[in-house]
Amino acid sequence: MPNDHIGKGDEYVSVEASASADTPLTSPNTDEEIERAAGQFHQRRSCRVIVDSSSDFAPAVLKRLGLEYIPISYVTPEGERLDDLWESQTPHEFYEAFRQNPNLRYTTTAITPGRYLEVFERAAQEGTPVLYLALSAGLSSTIFNAEQAAEMVREKYPDFELYVLDPCCDSASVELLALECMRQAGLGLSAKEVYEWACHARYFVHGYFILDGFDALAAGGRIPPAAAQVGTKLDIKPELTYETNGSLSLCGLHRGRRKALRAILQSFRENYCNDTSLPLAIVSSDAEKDADWLEAQVRKEKGLAGVTIIRSSISPILGTHVGPGMVGFTFWGGDRREKMSLTDRIARKVRSIER
Repeated sequence: MPNDHIGKGDEYVSVEASASADTPLTSPNTDEEIERAAGQFHQRRSCRVIVDSSSDFAPAVLKRLGLEYIPISYVTPEGERLDDLWESQTPHEFYEAFRQNPNLRYTTTAITPGRYLEVFERAAQEGTPVLYLALSAGLSSTIFNAEQAAEMVREKYPDFELYVLDPCCDSASVELLALECMRQAGLGLSAKEVYEWACHARYFVHGYFILDGFDALAAGGRIPPAAAQVGTKLDIKPELTYETNGSLSLCGLHRGRRKALRAILQSFRENYCNDTSLPLAIVSSDAEKDADWLEAQVRKEKGLAGVTIIRSSISPILGTHVGPGMVGFTFWGGDRREKMSLTDRIARKVRSIER
């Protein structure tokens, strides 16, 4: 099974769905601590939060919370496969195939409007308001299918509250945003208020990532193949983050993986909100030793020895584009909009005036 767990200090584990959770949590917490920490999730929530399988949720966490997800398909040389949260294969098996065949390329398929319609109509019939956190438009066009289906459901069920939100962050950060949305839904906010809260909160989730090389960037057309070859020869590791529209951007180049990992740690120090009540998340594509090192370094930071750190594997949906060796770190920090360029600030102002 994938190496996913919630680390010491967790207050986001729920036992609501524990009877159906066949993946145990690898955690320093005792059963009593988990039971006590899970109390807030026994409250009635004002809305359901739905994600898709690109969100890189740790399967054990998702199952314990009873959180609904929509699986996305990806296409291999052997045919189409459904992202089943590592039920049919392990992350190592998935990423080892790329190591064995550097020319291997998978593709992903967007969730169809019909599939979204099926999920949203079922929710409407059940009656509980829904907040769907989609894969950002900066990374995929699938959100437009979700919005199309949502509009059809609203016309058919005019009294049903259904919100589709572009999280404007990478897929791994959706996990942190979804967890906090669920908590807010149980703390008295209405469904509309949770949506409005998330519209603002999404800009406070930060994410930094390193790739093992430039091949994935070249394959995606982000850099020329020749530049990728030079970077590989010099052992240059790219560090990425994402813009306020959710698209990935290159923010650093580092000689060797350890320097790249230290750069992520420094980015964390510069941007972290210092609120230990909120969890952090570390993801990797079959690079567990580096993820272990990063977690150990974070826990050495002042006051963070017991902070909640959610560990999970990067899903096949993102993994098909980044390959093995990626390590990502997401956390709550300052408002990312404050770092927007002058031209982006002007464009944002124009859009707000138009609305």
